[in-house]
Amino acid sequence: MIHNIAGTFGFIAKGGILMIPIILCSVLALAIIIERFYSLHRAQINTQAFMARIREVLKRNKIMEAIQVCEDTPGPIAQILKAGILKYDRGKEEIKEAIDDAGRHEVPLLEKYFNVLATIIAVAPLLGFLGTVSGMIRAFMNIQEKGGAVNPGDLASGIWEALLTTAAGLSVAIPILVVYNYLVSRVDGFVLDMEKSSTDLVEILSEEK
Repeated sequence: MIHNIAGTFGFIAKGGILMIPIILCSVLALAIIIERFYSLHRAQINTQAFMARIREVLKRNKIMEAIQVCEDTPGPIAQILKAGILKYDRGKEEIKEAIDDAGRHEVPLLEKYFNVLATIIAVAPLLGFLGTVSGMIRAFMNIQEKGGAVNPGDLASGIWEALLTTAAGLSVAIPILVVYNYLVSRVDGFVLDMEKSSTDLVEILSEEK
């Protein structure tokens, strides 16, 4: 096992110093992805069951109970509905405005760290390509220093650097891009549920007046 670990570090070392920021990008991205999966999982609720409960409570005119249900329920949907219920005695436009304001606060929380992931997706391949350029420069410098009389071994280190950094940068960016798009689709699903739930709440509160 120690031999395998040493071999892995040796393999990475052949990619040159640019392997360090590429590896750091992968570690940071992994931490963000785990955190986002956990947060979005906690925010997920059975929207239909939740709305049925809210409708049933509001039909009995139990405003405080409806607010308590929202407070006891995790996720952005409960929070935006709470904002609307707090304005239950106001006009439809004020209720919508309160819900919209709450939504503008909740959506960025769902998209937290997405800009960091997007930056890593863009930067990791560029670091890899920079390593490619650096490796090829080293290879051609060896050719120049030896007056063209070189053998494949003289070029090996530069070619290793060029190939490894490119492969590493793409290997980091591609899976992160796939996961990033999945997370974006999850957030889009939340937003659709929020819009539908807020529309239903406005209709429920309008019926009770």
